[in-house]
Amino acid sequence: MSTKSILAAVFLISLGIIFGVVLVSSFKGIDFSFAGEDVKLGAQQAPIKPNSTLQALNDAFHAVSKSVTPSVVFVQVEMDQQSDSQDDGNQFFHRFFGPDFKFDMPKRGPEVGAGSGVIIAANGYILTNNHVVTSAKKNGIKVQLSDTREYKAKLIGTDKYTDLAVIKIDADNLPVATLGNSDEVEVGHIVFAIGAPLGLKSTMTQGIVSALGRNIGIIDNEKSGYGIENFIQTDAAVNPGNSGGPLVNINGEVVGINSAIATTNARYQGYSFAIPLNLAKQVATDIIKYGKFRRGFLGIMIKPVDAVTAKAAGLDKAKGVWVENVTKDAAGDKAGVEYGDIILTVDGKEVNSPQELQTTVASKHPGSIVTLEIWRDKKIGEKKAELGSRDEEGETITEKVKNDKGESDSESDAEKVVTVKELGVSVKSIDSKIKKRYEVEKGVMVSDIEDMSPAQDRGLKKGDVVTEVGGQKVSTPDQFESLVKKLKPGDAVMLRVKGEDKKMRFVPIEMPK
Repeated sequence: MSTKSILAAVFLISLGIIFGVVLVSSFKGIDFSFAGEDVKLGAQQAPIKPNSTLQALNDAFHAVSKSVTPSVVFVQVEMDQQSDSQDDGNQFFHRFFGPDFKFDMPKRGPEVGAGSGVIIAANGYILTNNHVVTSAKKNGIKVQLSDTREYKAKLIGTDKYTDLAVIKIDADNLPVATLGNSDEVEVGHIVFAIGAPLGLKSTMTQGIVSALGRNIGIIDNEKSGYGIENFIQTDAAVNPGNSGGPLVNINGEVVGINSAIATTNARYQGYSFAIPLNLAKQVATDIIKYGKFRRGFLGIMIKPVDAVTAKAAGLDKAKGVWVENVTKDAAGDKAGVEYGDIILTVDGKEVNSPQELQTTVASKHPGSIVTLEIWRDKKIGEKKAELGSRDEEGETITEKVKNDKGESDSESDAEKVVTVKELGVSVKSIDSKIKKRYEVEKGVMVSDIEDMSPAQDRGLKKGDVVTEVGGQKVSTPDQFESLVKKLKPGDAVMLRVKGEDKKMRFVPIEMPK
């Protein structure tokens, strides 16, 4: 074969190979590039333009975090060895500071726990929970700022009845949180919880306000009646370690101090509770100025007003709080408040639950004058009360009257018993010994209560003495029966009752339909 033929064959074969490679590359996506050239990853087209509403929400959330997070601190506390439980009497609700969130330490040695706090003054004052720091050893509180600087903290003061405390670090020019108005918080508002859940510092979560004015019975374990629980309930995710950290609104303002969760496993299960900021500000101010919270007191015992109570009192709907007892010579008594009154407003602000009234009154100092709008005898009246202090009235309010067990409650043969089947209650006459023991002039004694009856449901108890029905005094069982049976189905009436503790109370009761 000639040289020309060989060259022609090689040329044609090479051309065929090149053509084949090009053809294959058009189907297989082969990319020819030189060694060292940049690798191209991801889509080359421009991203979609974000929705303006989502972009605004994204920017707003980031702005809140950027504004507030620098003022939130991590609080570490060294404590003496304690028992495993801090939630006596109510295991469904847990404070975020333990019992589970503690670092492992040798037995019989100190325990170290962690919580959160928020800087409220540039010179080092920090607001947190009482239960975070109350068991700290001397010099056992350490604070870490968001920029990782660490300081020893001094305990300035605590108030266990609001679960709040103030600590201080030796520093200046600190980033300070903006404090908002918790009275403006409404159900449905977007809120953020910022703190150190499970030790994860500077963590922010988001949710909504799911309820207001919650009383979950976790602060006042000793049942003194002084605990103030008017929690803001949210579904922002919080966990052990969030305690003492801020609850923040969309303006970056602190509106609450996170304090407890509803859970069956000591971890977040959907609901958390924060102390309203307006109360927290008052407590913190007093602790800084006076070393303790100077809380105003009316010296009354109160209950919620339900539909039956409202009907019996002549109100058009359930509102206000019902005065169940008034302490003699306390602020309420001096102002003319009487048991059976329904307090509708305090200084023009509606109070529709005991915790709302407690929070409103406690936010004022002893000596302050408050105006009470009261519903009595189906009319609205006004009383002005000069608030007392807990130190003056504490023993009186919590004093328990011992019941004289020396006399028998047994019914004599001469006593008459009448049963009102509609209410499920039986009453009997009382003799002079019972009158003397209960300190009453007239009345009838509840001798029996039927289970699941309207009487039991409304709180009547065996041994109670009923002195009035609908404002009319009763002396005999027949008189009691006559007054009650005048009621039509659906009607309600107020019973004035004295229990074995010698405390007078009112019991609203409705005739079944």
